[in-house]
Amino acid sequence: MISVFILFMQFLWKWIDELVGKGLEWNIIAELFSFAALQMIPLALPMAVLLSSLMTFGNMGEHYELAALKSAGFSLIRIMRPIIYFTIALTIGAYMFSNYVLPYINLKAMSTLYDIHQQKPALNVKEGVFYNPGVEGYSIRIGKIEEDGQVLRGIMIYDHSEKAGNVALTVAEYGKMSITTDNSFLVLELKNGETYRENWDAQNANITRPFMRIKFKEQVTRIDLTGLKMVRTNPELFKENDKMLTGEQLLSYIDTMRQEIAEDKSSFYSSLSNAYLTKTKMYWKLLDSVKTPVKASNFLAELSATEKSRAFELALNNARNCKQNVESQKNQLDAEEKAIIRYKIEYWKKWSLSVACLLMFFIGAPLGALIRKGGLGLPVVISIVFFLLFWVMSIVGEKLAKEGTIPAEFGMWFGCLTFLPLGFWLTKKATADAGMFDSVGVITRIRNFFRKKKTVIDTPPADVNTL
Repeated sequence: MISVFILFMQFLWKWIDELVGKGLEWNIIAELFSFAALQMIPLALPMAVLLSSLMTFGNMGEHYELAALKSAGFSLIRIMRPIIYFTIALTIGAYMFSNYVLPYINLKAMSTLYDIHQQKPALNVKEGVFYNPGVEGYSIRIGKIEEDGQVLRGIMIYDHSEKAGNVALTVAEYGKMSITTDNSFLVLELKNGETYRENWDAQNANITRPFMRIKFKEQVTRIDLTGLKMVRTNPELFKENDKMLTGEQLLSYIDTMRQEIAEDKSSFYSSLSNAYLTKTKMYWKLLDSVKTPVKASNFLAELSATEKSRAFELALNNARNCKQNVESQKNQLDAEEKAIIRYKIEYWKKWSLSVACLLMFFIGAPLGALIRKGGLGLPVVISIVFFLLFWVMSIVGEKLAKEGTIPAEFGMWFGCLTFLPLGFWLTKKATADAGMFDSVGVITRIRNFFRKKKTVIDTPPADVNTL
């Protein structure tokens, strides 16, 4: 829960601007937050394993429980064995969650975020400011709002719904504002006011523009607010996104796209040959005055100056069209190759984040046994630092894979491969019951090095005659 909360805060700061001021219902926000929290589970599990294993073995080392077990003949690996089995089961469960549950969660979360992004701001009228209620064609200004929040004074309403400029204005001394129960209409009950309107006639606009003024003691104005309602998008529109697919579907898409790329290359080469090479031979025959096949070696020598100019012009246009078609096909193939890379990245991410749970255990457990410090203080700091380093390495690998610099498989395993030697080294240190950093041994080696150097410098040269 701590790991999910830490990662969830990142999501909240990223999307808080999209959520504020849109009048979203609490169930929509709760649904989005639930999906966002579930999205964090594959990334939060490695961090949670690192933190929990570090706290557990740190507490056991701090209270000399590890020392008692080792004195009874239990090695560290044997002490860790039950939790290793549990972590392996957790790794398998993490992969099953990422492969089968997470695609559905991503689908629902993305569709909800898309709907919220398309949602217009909610009604929020302020004093002395022209306000657009979210519906195109109206601007409202309220001079003063009474304490009850319903009685309004100094009301001005500009009606631009006819899209002919400022042709209608309603001014009222006071009134009330309310919204219907189904949130479909904004109702303004106006008192003691006037309406000014220019009757716009497109056919006679240059001749006359009649002006109309209406005084009223009471008038009801209704503004349609259906545009402010949140419209839910069909989630099926996002189902082909790489984050919405299982591992089997990703592999199937990759194979299908590779076949399509091979077919596109073959068909393009055939069309290129038919469209340009055959056309070039046809041009040669058309330009030949005797209507006989012409060899390429003596083609230009038998043509006149006019025919040569025409031949060069046709050849140049032919080459330009060929170049444009080749560049267009290359851009299309590059886009398909990038799509394959995205599918590969998503496929291997499911594996790498799951295996990271096991890797983080072999970092956290030995490290806790070595530092012998439990609780939520130092272990939390160490866990966050190690996990941030792991996540930075993973992001670097993913970026390089997206750019095509390194294979997608290596890019998504880059973080795990970087921390794998650290896990081996810490496990070896903890198993041998060695310290994290043997400061005494290092100081002794440095001291011995300088002693030897000093002895060599202080030794007087040998006397040759004496020898």
